[in-house]
Amino acid sequence: MDYIREYKSFINSHYLNEGIRITLGLTLPAILFSYLGYLSVGITISLGASCVIMVDNAGPIHHRRNAMLICDLLIFIVALLVGFTNHFPLILGPLIFIFCFSLSMIGVYGSRASSIGLAGLFIMVLNIDGNHYGWDVLKNAFYILCGGLWYTVLSLLLYSFRPYKLTQQALGDCIQATADFLRIKASFYDQEVDDDKNYQLLLEQQVSVHEKQELVRELLFKSRDIIKDSTQLGRKLVMIFIDSVDLFERVMSIHEDYQSFHRVFSHTNILSRFHGVILEMADELHEIGIAVKSGKESVESDSLNEHIKNLKISFFELRDESRTADNVEDFINLRYILENIEDISDRLHILHSYTKYDRKISKKSLEELDYQQFVSHQEIDPKLLRSNFSLQSNIFRHSLRVAIATSVGYIVSQFFAFGHSYWILLTIIVILKPAYSLTKKRNYARLLGTIAGAATGFIILYFIKEKEVVLGFMIVFMIGAYSFMRTKYMVFVMLMTPYILLLFYLLYPHDFRAIISDRLIDTVIGSAIAFLANILIVPAWEHERFIDYVTKMIAENTNYFRDVAAAFTGRAVTATQYKLSRKHALVALANLSEAFNRMLSEPKNKQKNIRTMNQFVVLNHMFNSHVATLASFGQALTLKYQSDRYLPIIHTVVIRMKNAIRVLEQKPVQEESAIDKEQLRLLNDDLNQLIHQRKRELEQGLVETSTKTQLRELKFMIDQFNFITKTAADIEKLSYDLQKTNRENELFGGIHQQLQAGHL
Repeated sequence: MDYIREYKSFINSHYLNEGIRITLGLTLPAILFSYLGYLSVGITISLGASCVIMVDNAGPIHHRRNAMLICDLLIFIVALLVGFTNHFPLILGPLIFIFCFSLSMIGVYGSRASSIGLAGLFIMVLNIDGNHYGWDVLKNAFYILCGGLWYTVLSLLLYSFRPYKLTQQALGDCIQATADFLRIKASFYDQEVDDDKNYQLLLEQQVSVHEKQELVRELLFKSRDIIKDSTQLGRKLVMIFIDSVDLFERVMSIHEDYQSFHRVFSHTNILSRFHGVILEMADELHEIGIAVKSGKESVESDSLNEHIKNLKISFFELRDESRTADNVEDFINLRYILENIEDISDRLHILHSYTKYDRKISKKSLEELDYQQFVSHQEIDPKLLRSNFSLQSNIFRHSLRVAIATSVGYIVSQFFAFGHSYWILLTIIVILKPAYSLTKKRNYARLLGTIAGAATGFIILYFIKEKEVVLGFMIVFMIGAYSFMRTKYMVFVMLMTPYILLLFYLLYPHDFRAIISDRLIDTVIGSAIAFLANILIVPAWEHERFIDYVTKMIAENTNYFRDVAAAFTGRAVTATQYKLSRKHALVALANLSEAFNRMLSEPKNKQKNIRTMNQFVVLNHMFNSHVATLASFGQALTLKYQSDRYLPIIHTVVIRMKNAIRVLEQKPVQEESAIDKEQLRLLNDDLNQLIHQRKRELEQGLVETSTKTQLRELKFMIDQFNFITKTAADIEKLSYDLQKTNRENELFGGIHQQLQAGHL
C-alpha cells in the first residue's frame, strides 16, 4: 500500500471535511453555553445537532436542505412526545413500538428518508431516561430543535462558500475507485494470481465503483447550477465524469482467457510487462482522482508513455520471433489488449488536461444528453408505503424486526440494565439493518470496536491527567470518528468509544469508570438482542430475492447488447439511449454482485444454490464485459463491417436471454430459429478461412499483407459475438438448473413444515 497516496487521498476527501464540520457543529454550542454557565443547555443543543448530522449525507444541496428541515421538525415532535410519556412505561412501551415501526417504514422512500427515520429513533432513545416535567419538557424539545436548526444553518452556510467542493471530492473518489478496479484487472496478468478470488475482488470493486458513480450523478445531474453549465468549473466536472465513465467501460472491456495467455506466453516475460504497465496506469488514474478532489492540477507522468512504447517494441519483437501458424490467434488477442492500453493512456491524457481547468478546454461542447434520465427520482407517494405493508416486503420485515427487538430491549432495560436504558436501545437501533449480513457485520464491528476503543481510552487516561491534553485527544478522536462514520464503521466505533470515554471523564471525573463499564455491559446486551432478532424475527434471506436480481440483470444486459450491436446492423441508437442502457446494465450487475456478497455472510443453511448463483454472477459479468468490448470498436470499423448478417445472431442472443427470464419466471420459452443459429456458423467459417489464409502466408514468409489487417479487425469482433452467444446459451442453461433447485427447495420446505405441524 502507498501510504503517502492514501494520506493525500484522505486529507482531500469530503469525509474529512465532514468530520471537521460535524465536530464544529457539535462542540461550539457546548463550549459557548458552558462558558455562559449553561452546560446542560449546550449539551442538549449539541444533541439536536447530532441528529441532523445523520441526514446530511452527500447529495444535491436542495435534497440535503429539505431533509434537514424535515428532520428538525421530526426530532422536536418526538422529543416532545417522549418527554411527556417517559414517566409512564405502559404508555411509553407502545409508543416506542409505534415509533420504531413507522420511522423504519419510511425507508421505502430511499436512503435519505431512512436517515431521517434513524434520527427520529436516535432522539427518541436519548430522551427515554429524561427527568423533565411540565414546561421543562417543552424547553428540552425546543433546545433540541435549536440544535437541529443550528447545524442546518451551519451546513448550508459552509456549502454556500464552496458549492462545488463536495462534487469535486465525490468525483475524485469515483476516479480512484476506477483506478482500484483497473489495478485488480492488472492482477490477471500475474502468473501466481488466484482467478476465482480475483474475480470476487473484481465484482466487489465493481459495486464500489457503481455506488460512487451514482453519488456523482446525483450531485451533478440534480444540481441545477451545474446542469446549466453556468460556470467553467461546473462544465469541467461534467466533462470529467462523462469521460471517466467511458474509461471505466473501456477497462471493463479488457476481458480475455487469461489462463490461455499464461499457457502460451509462460516462457516469456511479456505478461509481467503488461501487468506493470496496467498498474502504472492505475497509479496515474489514482493521482488524477486526488487532483480532482483537491482542485489542483495533476502532473502527468513522463514514464508511462515511454513504458507503453517499450511494451509495444517488446510485443512486436516477441511476435516476430515466436509467431507461428499455431499461436497467431493468441498474438492477435494480445495485440488488442495492447491497443486497449494505448486507448486508456490517451484517455488519461485528456483527464490530466481537464484538471488544468483551462478556459479553452472548457469551451468544448458537452454531449447532447438528457441528464435527468441518468438519475433516479423518488416520488413521495402514499401508495408506495401502503404497497409495502406485507411480509413480502423486506422493509416491512425490517421495520417489524426493529420494533419488536427495541420493545424487548426496553423491557429488558427496565429490569436488568446496568446503566441507563437508552444504551441498550441505541445499540439495537444502530446495529439492526434490513439485511442479515449487514447486521452481522455491524454487530461484530461494534463489539470489537467498543473493546478496542475502550482500551485506547483507558491507556490515555492512565498516562495523562491534564484536562487540556485530554480535551485535545477527545477532539482528535471526534474528528476521526465522524470522518469514518459513513465509510468504515469499525474504525468509527474504535474512535467514537475513546471520544465518549474521555467526554465522560471530563463531565463526570468521579463516576466515569462505572459509567463506561455499564456501557460495555449494555452494548453486549443490545448486540445479543439485535443478533437474535435478526435470525428469529421474520428474517429476510438473500436467496428469497436472488431470482429478482438475476432477471433484472439479464433484462438490462439484453438491452445493453441490443443497443451496442445495433451499430453493426446500421440501426441508429442515440448517445443518450446507449449510455442509459450501459448505466442500467452496470447498476443491475452491481446489485446482483452485492446481493451475492451479502449471501456469503449468511448462515450456511441459508446459502441456497450458492454455486449456481455464483456462476450466474460471473456469467453476467462476462456477458457485460464482452458487450463493452464490442462497444469499444470505433465508428469507422462498425461502418466498415456493417451488415444484415449480424441480425440473426443478435436475434439468437436476445431469444436465449429472454428464455432465461421466462424459465426463471416459469413461463413457456421461445424456440430458436435454425436459420438464425446457422448464421453465426457461416460467419465463423468465413473467419476460419481468413485465419487459414493468414497461416499459409506466414508459412510462406509473407508478414505484411492485407489479410493481416482484415483478420486483426474482423477476428476480434466476431470473437465477441461468439463469446456473447455462448455466454447467453450458458445463462439460459443455468436458469433451468436454478429453477429446478428452487422448486426442489420449495417442495422440501413444504414437506418439512408439514412434518413439524404433524400433518405427515
